[in-house]
Amino acid sequence: MRPWSRLFEALLCFLLLLAPALALADTFEARDAQLEAQDDAWTISAEFSVELNARVEEAVNRGVPLYFNFEFELIRPRWYWLDEKAVQAAQVYKLSYHALTRQYRLSAGSLYQSFNSLGEALRVLARPRMQVFDKSRVRAGESYVAAVRLRLDVTQLPRPFQVSALTNRDWTLESEWRRFPFRPDGPGVQR
Repeated sequence: MRPWSRLFEALLCFLLLLAPALALADTFEARDAQLEAQDDAWTISAEFSVELNARVEEAVNRGVPLYFNFEFELIRPRWYWLDEKAVQAAQVYKLSYHALTRQYRLSAGSLYQSFNSLGEALRVLARPRMQVFDKSRVRAGESYVAAVRLRLDVTQLPRPFQVSALTNRDWTLESEWRRFPFRPDGPGVQR
């Protein structure tokens, strides 16, 4: 057998072993996103389909807090150079279960809401909303591309779960970027 064929076989075996870890298991789907003008700022609201697989649901029911990042980008396309990221913003949501009260808690910063069921908490998580930038950050008449996504932040998990998340695709929960055009001089609601 030739040396290059052994190398090829070894590489093929490695890729076959690595493929399940790289594939996305369950993903969130971004259904809708829109920017709305409010006073002197723009607010982003979005809607995602959010479902947890059995492994992640079991972890949260056993008291492991989950952190979700709702991310926003506003990009100004340029024909002569790389696109400019005009605005980047993120909101972190923490989902946890408290066995003493038998309630789920969803918090963003210092604000939180309690829920009797995981489904109720996930319905609120699926509709994030945040103020993202002042109106002075964009120019009237310019065309922009806005984008949102929601993902489970595995770096915030306890260490044993982080190690498991590296090799187990059950912990890869995220949406693709949902992109839509935006013009500041257009109507108040942009899709």
